[in-house]
Amino acid sequence: MFYDHKAIEKKWQKFWQENQTFKTSDNTNLPKYYVLDMFPYPSGAGLHVGHPLGYIASDIYARYKRHEGFNVLHPIGYDSFGLPAEQYAIQTGQHPAITTEENITRYEEQLRKIGFSFDWSREVRTSEPDYYKWTQWIFIELFHSWYNKETDKAEAISTLINHFENQGTENLNAAQNEELNFTAEEWKNANENEKQDLLLNFRLAYRAETTVNWCPGLGTVLANDEVKDGKSERGGFPVFQKKMMQWSMRISAYSERLLEGLKTLDWPQPLKDSQEYWIGKSQGALVKFSVDSSQLSIDGSQNTDNQQPTTDNEIEVFTTRPDTIFGATFMVLAPENPLVEKLTLDSQKEEIQNYIEQTSKKTERDRMADVKSVSGAFTGSYAENPFNGKKMPVYISDYVLMGYGTGAVMAVPAHDERDHRFAKKFGLEILKVVETEENIQENSFDSKDSVCVNSDFLNGLNYKEAKAKIIEELEKRNIGSGTINYRQRDAIFSRQRFWGEPVPVYYKNGFPYTLPISALPLKLPEVEKYLPTEDGDPPLGNAKEFAWDEANEKIVATDLINNETVFPLELSTMPGWAGSSWYFLRYMDPNNENVFVSKEKADYWGQVDLYIGGSEHATGHLLYSRFWNKFLKDRGFIAQEEPFKKLINQGMILGMSAFAKRNSTFYNIITNNKVISIPVHLYISKNIEIDFDLIQNINLEKVQQKFLTDLDISDDDKLNYAIEFVENEIQKIHVDITFLKGTTDELDIEKFKNWRSEYADAEFILEDGKYIVEREVEKMSKSKYNVVNPDEICEEFGADCLRLYEMFLGPLEQSKPWNTQGLTGVYGFLKRFYNLYFNEDELCISDEKPSKEEYKTLHTLIKKLSTDLQNYSFNTSVSSFMIAVNEFQKLKTNKRKILEPLAILISPYAPHIAEELWQKLGNDTSIEFETFPFFDEKFLIEDNFDYPVSFNGKMRFKLSLPISLSKEEIEKCVFEYKKTGDYLQGNTPKKVIIVPKKIINIVF
Repeated sequence: MFYDHKAIEKKWQKFWQENQTFKTSDNTNLPKYYVLDMFPYPSGAGLHVGHPLGYIASDIYARYKRHEGFNVLHPIGYDSFGLPAEQYAIQTGQHPAITTEENITRYEEQLRKIGFSFDWSREVRTSEPDYYKWTQWIFIELFHSWYNKETDKAEAISTLINHFENQGTENLNAAQNEELNFTAEEWKNANENEKQDLLLNFRLAYRAETTVNWCPGLGTVLANDEVKDGKSERGGFPVFQKKMMQWSMRISAYSERLLEGLKTLDWPQPLKDSQEYWIGKSQGALVKFSVDSSQLSIDGSQNTDNQQPTTDNEIEVFTTRPDTIFGATFMVLAPENPLVEKLTLDSQKEEIQNYIEQTSKKTERDRMADVKSVSGAFTGSYAENPFNGKKMPVYISDYVLMGYGTGAVMAVPAHDERDHRFAKKFGLEILKVVETEENIQENSFDSKDSVCVNSDFLNGLNYKEAKAKIIEELEKRNIGSGTINYRQRDAIFSRQRFWGEPVPVYYKNGFPYTLPISALPLKLPEVEKYLPTEDGDPPLGNAKEFAWDEANEKIVATDLINNETVFPLELSTMPGWAGSSWYFLRYMDPNNENVFVSKEKADYWGQVDLYIGGSEHATGHLLYSRFWNKFLKDRGFIAQEEPFKKLINQGMILGMSAFAKRNSTFYNIITNNKVISIPVHLYISKNIEIDFDLIQNINLEKVQQKFLTDLDISDDDKLNYAIEFVENEIQKIHVDITFLKGTTDELDIEKFKNWRSEYADAEFILEDGKYIVEREVEKMSKSKYNVVNPDEICEEFGADCLRLYEMFLGPLEQSKPWNTQGLTGVYGFLKRFYNLYFNEDELCISDEKPSKEEYKTLHTLIKKLSTDLQNYSFNTSVSSFMIAVNEFQKLKTNKRKILEPLAILISPYAPHIAEELWQKLGNDTSIEFETFPFFDEKFLIEDNFDYPVSFNGKMRFKLSLPISLSKEEIEKCVFEYKKTGDYLQGNTPKKVIIVPKKIINIVF
């Protein structure tokens, strides 16, 4: 029977869409299972075959759980705000909404072709006002919340105000920007502006001056994961460190809970490790060092600056090794530290400023990664070691980060590698305070396994003892305390972009106030251009209708702003991660107009049971989602502490790139008046030796012809010239893989020449009349021209073949190369599977009882698939199908009791062919909700056992006997068997050893 995959797949995709087969039930009495893919961003390039890998795996599991009787939530939506659409709008003037809609239409068309069982009725888009209304609502809730360290959770800001009214800051243990102290009376006497200013110090969403990654080329702040090697990932524009007033989220308040929560999650360990490192919990001490700028300068001479001595400053550091404080010989501040300006003497200002400007060109990530470069500048000030009175010069250096600890370190060069490199560079003192045979003048000794030396009252103590003793002494002297520090900083929340969620805030007297809930959503206004304004404001500053009328609670024209009744709105938008930090909750209740999700549905669906996506989101989306989820739980909106129970990071499908080698030959034509340089490009094959003399001669003729005929040269010059060979260079260039002939590596030369004008006149050195490209496995990417379009695969081989092949390539978590040629084998399997049900062109199904062998093959497959699915081993499942079909072909299987469950078994993997066969078997309902076949052990139990029969311990033959026989019956059968007598050769057995279902050994 002809397997017409095109007709079959089109038929069932239409059926599923018209009948909403995969629409999730609201029946909360059924057991639930929530399967989720990481939020896709719809790019203009559409999907390539690497993108569906995780979607196929999640779809298989979702279908499997439906077969098991679960109410499955398997939704889809789009993370549709973002920088790419905005950059395209800047270039073309087209509104990002139009581009986004076009991209989503393309994505949905491709996803439907692959046959995913998504509940399309629950689709969400972060750029739709009905969705971002609730993103704005969550922001408002964060703004009106604070973190109570006593209860270890977020609470409404009203409870904080109540505490201030009754106690001021006494007995307050809160997450805050800086430690404030005031009485209840002072709070009550404060005016509105003063109160708002104080509250910003505690809010979970707050506005403050922050060092950010500023990208002038894009006109916006970028997150750390949007910057690579000091440039924007999008566009490659330079990125600088800059202080700006920005909105931030107080994720740092949740650091400990984010760490503890990892212990409850079934996630890959490398992903957990990434989050643990990012959060960076350290136990140590805060130590205060006094500063006196009137001390001696670094060369020992008196400070003669006109600047007044600074005696009221302190440098507070966080250190994990307070036990080494006697070895601290200098201090280092982060260049962004506010103390730098205060401590820099006049004589050092130029050097310090130049260094700060130099550092601003590096991102925090770059500075962390660069562990070998040593640089810094001296402020001119000195701090005093509180335990030995040593004067320590104060430097700034980019190896110290403002985002870690206090942005200052006490440098102990003998026992810290970074400090040691710095000390060597600047000729600073290196003092040993931990016992070691290491020459600490040459190398640092960082171990904690030795005792203290040269450390006064710490001498002889080990690391733990010394650490406890010094912390005790710090607290006794009131110059420090033991503490826990986290590397994680608060998340910057502002973006100077147009295409993002507007922040629902207006400004009165310079202080932020949130819009009333009734005013949501605050929609993006119309703007004439998507670039910053001439005054440097974000693109929303171009809007003419974007001001808040407080009295009438509505948006009005910006020219009505009077700062009395009409106020300016926030011009920044939210970052891309805002909408994706809670989308999994909206899927539970996507059409609710009253709340972001009803409590009943949030309680029912609870956590995402299976989440599949890329590991690149470890310290971005996954961390922010956990933070927002915990906050919403704190405030009583949901019941689950963690959003994602089980997470799998799928690997990548790699592309098979094609390369040509270009020979770039350069010649100079020397005339009476000038020198003309002419490059000549030649494409050469990888499989032959290159005769450069031949190439030069070929090109020489070409250059001469070009000079004499094509170039606008005087006749005199044409008569008097010389051609000089300059250089020869071989370059590998990517070739679009669609230019290859069929499934071969032969290049279609004409297509290649027509690709770009620079290649139109290229010459080729061929091998046996062909140009064979070089192949190499790389990341599948449009820029590498190695992208394979799934539409083409579905057209030629079918979606079921694509699904099975992507699973067959290897374990889900591993990366693997794509090879289109491999599809033919999987397609052949599907044809064999389909034809099990037919005899030529007729359906051939028997109601006879299956044979024992047929039942054994079926239940072997059921057992294997059940185990594989529970272990997410989809690749071995495909292999098992192939083995089973081969067995059924040999057995000429046509029994209904075999072929019906077989169709159900393959339906999660190849749903179109399964639906078609299910219908042909006489069923009038979808196969989707049929019960997954039950594994019955009895069909795998053997009636006979092949006993190895040994003589004097040496196995001679095997004898098949019923497993029901007793030892006596087994012995009788053995001695009646002819071969036994042949091996005994008349000898009388001394002993017969029989172990049922194991061995028979005859000793003589």
